[in-house]
Amino acid sequence: MNSGGIREAIVEDIPAIQFVRHAVLENRLSDPGRVTDEDVRQYILHRGKGWIYEQDDSILGFAIGDLQDANIWALFVLPEAERKGIGRLLHDTMVHWMFAHGIETIWLSTAPGTRAEGFYQKAGWQDKRMTEQGEIYFELSRANG
Repeated sequence: MNSGGIREAIVEDIPAIQFVRHAVLENRLSDPGRVTDEDVRQYILHRGKGWIYEQDDSILGFAIGDLQDANIWALFVLPEAERKGIGRLLHDTMVHWMFAHGIETIWLSTAPGTRAEGFYQKAGWQDKRMTEQGEIYFELSRANG
């Protein structure tokens, strides 16, 4: 059993990325067809970059940062791989890359009352407001990240 690690996401990872995205217990998509394989491809090839955490040839989590909109498009870990530092490792890798590419402030939104809310607060994100969709809008600035 290898210890696992992060690598850049490639197009061939999209099925596993989608598997992880649909396996989560919180922040589930109300319509699984809302995020298509083509959407993921656009984000990892053209809009930003993606990373996956892989262990023993299995993808346990992924993150995708969007440089065009300066936001965290996705960060998800399989339920059985939670609380092992995988999400934080993916988060830190993505955030550092985005700041290194000139982004001054990154934003994201997530459902209130979820573990994700606490995760982002612990990582230094600032709760700015509620979105029209009822999610918490967070920001992280380069100066505070």
